Amino acid sequence: MGALSIWHILILAGVAVLLFGGRGKISDLMGDVAKGIKSFRQGLADEDDPRPLPDRRDEKDTSGH
Repeated sequence: MGALSIWHILILAGVAVLLFGGRGKISDLMGDVAKGIKSFRQGLADEDDPRPLPDRRDEKDTSGH
């Protein structure tokens, strides 16, 4: 009890094959998720051109002073 039996190992191997092995639908889905995360991170890193702030000196003084 407490040690991994052959059934535990077989179940874990089966789950690993379903998720990462072969060219099945689940492995394609996992690959698409990884690509999505990668492109999201790249999009966050590519924010080299931030929007310029408006120049406050060009606005008319509407305070009445």
